[in-house]
Amino acid sequence: MRQWKLIVFISLFLTLVTNMTFFKHVIEVYPLSWSTLPFIISLGILLASVSTILLTLFSWQRATKPLLITVVMLSAFVAYFMDTYDIVIDTHMIDNVLQTNFNESADLFSVTLIFYVLFMGLIPSYLIYRVKIQYESLKAILIEKGKMLGIALGIALVVLMAFNKNYTSFFREHKPLRYYANPAYYFYSIGHFIQKNLTHHYTGLQQIGEDAKIPVTDVDRELVILVVGEAARWDHFSLNGYSRETNPLLKKENIINFDQFSSCGTETAVSVPCMFSSLTRDNYDGEKAQHIENVLDVIGHAGVHVLWRDNNSDSKGVALRATYEDFKSPQKNTICEEEECRDEGMLIGLQEYIDAHPKGDIVIVLHQMGNHGPAYYKRYPKQFEKFTPVCKSNQLEQCSEQEIKNAYDNAILYTDYFLSKTIAFLKQNDEKFETAMFYVSDHGESLGEKGLYLHGFPYAIAPEAQKHVPAMMWFGKHFEVDRKKLNQIAKKPWSHDSYFHTVLNFSEITSKIYKPELDILHDIHE
Repeated sequence: MRQWKLIVFISLFLTLVTNMTFFKHVIEVYPLSWSTLPFIISLGILLASVSTILLTLFSWQRATKPLLITVVMLSAFVAYFMDTYDIVIDTHMIDNVLQTNFNESADLFSVTLIFYVLFMGLIPSYLIYRVKIQYESLKAILIEKGKMLGIALGIALVVLMAFNKNYTSFFREHKPLRYYANPAYYFYSIGHFIQKNLTHHYTGLQQIGEDAKIPVTDVDRELVILVVGEAARWDHFSLNGYSRETNPLLKKENIINFDQFSSCGTETAVSVPCMFSSLTRDNYDGEKAQHIENVLDVIGHAGVHVLWRDNNSDSKGVALRATYEDFKSPQKNTICEEEECRDEGMLIGLQEYIDAHPKGDIVIVLHQMGNHGPAYYKRYPKQFEKFTPVCKSNQLEQCSEQEIKNAYDNAILYTDYFLSKTIAFLKQNDEKFETAMFYVSDHGESLGEKGLYLHGFPYAIAPEAQKHVPAMMWFGKHFEVDRKKLNQIAKKPWSHDSYFHTVLNFSEITSKIYKPELDILHDIHE
């Protein structure tokens, strides 16, 4: 078979088989009728033409088969995750995939995924492997490529011109639709990701806040626990008015609750390093942030003891220069069930760490597994299964909306228990420290609304459920804070932008890098 014929066949296959979600969303915007059918067909032709152009550009002689097999396999995986969870593969999602560990990945495997990979990936790949391609001279190849590119580009231009009015609205008013084009959009995302990571000019580590210090007048020691939540939604906390009682223990505590708190990103790989960074969401750059010290470094400059305990994937680079302890396995975490270790296990042994540091302030970060999906039913012990029946599958599309919410809410109920235990632990240290807890989730979660699941959607078009997060503070009896004033401040909109500067103020640290306008606790100390 001639190379160009194989490329055309594969382009048509990808367009017709791996773009179900793309056409589903297109039909939602352009309801299927005799008047819209020609335009929808033209989208298929345009998508096939774009795929042909991309595959023609990147294929070359004996590298053609490996390229096509790779694209087919990738497209099968992309089709599965788009069809199942309605996610899109942008640069942030690629970064997220590269930072995902095996246990997190295992939660996403299913029988349906095997079906997709087998019929959309392996069988077509085997057929590609078996095909005998007629290889020609360099001159003939260049001529053939030129013809193919010309024909594919010509067809694309004819289609665009023939449906000019439709495509004007398509590209201007419905930009998110293109995110589902498979493989065109992930080709673009991979290229953008490589370009962004290879062309940045950041080197070394920029030190900040080296002038950070605790005023000599602050003679009391602070013990602060920062809890980083995972995939928690603000509207599933009964503290925020949720109809279900998901915070039966926290409601008994003197909590300062923030009901208008927004995240920096829609995935852990962005939100966690962003919230600990001095950069705000508007000017945040992941590569830049990796080369600048974060708030843990700054409080370290002031002499604060810093400990990071992690029951999630990792600290996403935040704790590289802090004491770090991995609590995802039974070797460290004493509260585990099969392969799932519980968040409360991070509290075991904390007192020993505190007692080992008889001088100076202490800041402890606890990074939760929280509500990490899609296997929400794994995120809590059996005794917290209050809401039933639950979805006991990682294939959320096979469960009812209520079953998904039941499992999710049970995980929130367990977070309520974990936070209450954290507060109880701090109360035990009230006589020696000014104690405080600051909880905020890294991002929210979609639970099937409008067909969306999980998180990681591009921020500009992500639903509120993925960006609006729960946040709260608790203070011990010796922590001098105007609670009445802080309760009023808590009603205002806040975001992860405030995290860096608020953490500094917990220990009353002064530094040139500190911005009071971004500090939630500014001017509320008694």
